[in-house]
Amino acid sequence: MIFQYYPNNDMLYIQLNKGVSIESEEVADGVVLDFDEHQTVIGIEIEDASRRIDLSKLEVTSLPLNSFIFNKAVAESIV
Repeated sequence: MIFQYYPNNDMLYIQLNKGVSIESEEVADGVVLDFDEHQTVIGIEIEDASRRIDLSKLEVTSLPLNSFIFNKAVAESIV
């Protein structure tokens, strides 16, 4: 799972699985689900993310993680 924030348009994209989106559906105002060819949700797009979500904190609990990866920009802002 990958969380990507795009500050230029204040959009958060949560990639659940790799794949190519062939269909999208807005399920709530500003919340779009992306589907692959098997109708599996592969991503969630949240528009106006900073107004809807507290982007200053990410809490991860009880996940069976094998690895936790920070990209360089995120890691530098934490310290």
